[in-house]
Amino acid sequence: MKEKGNMKFVTRNKKAFFDYEILDRFEAGLVLRGSEIKSVRGGGVNIEEGYVRMKDGEAFLVQVRIAPYKQSGTYFNHDPFRQRKLLLHKREIESIAGRVQRRGLTVLPLSLYLKGNLAKVEIGLARSKKKYDKRMDIIKREQEKEAGREMKQRNRQ
Repeated sequence: MKEKGNMKFVTRNKKAFFDYEILDRFEAGLVLRGSEIKSVRGGGVNIEEGYVRMKDGEAFLVQVRIAPYKQSGTYFNHDPFRQRKLLLHKREIESIAGRVQRRGLTVLPLSLYLKGNLAKVEIGLARSKKKYDKRMDIIKREQEKEAGREMKQRNRQ
């Protein structure tokens, strides 16, 4: 986990940044049960396959796996793939739902972190990248790596 001030990053969705163009970001609280927050603090979270579903004016995080907490018994543990409610303002939910309906965007979890004692999720409105956009990203990344290597060699000489 990386720390930044009073924030501890638990996990980041690298796949979302490669497959999607992120248009807008929101911070949402996450409703968790007792064993879930303990598992999150331990780093047992996978958000790569997750997405956000809007239902009846509420936002839910779907397909995010929070591993069962090992120290609690099977009776007190949680379902790893249950839907978790996101805490957003009503106007934010309406804005996101409207943009998803009109423009055909997707809402994805970008990162999960602890802010003080609270679990927070950064969600993003995203548009899927085309295959040629992904190729351009790979080419640009390779060029930056090559430029870094050249600069490193020149500094040594």
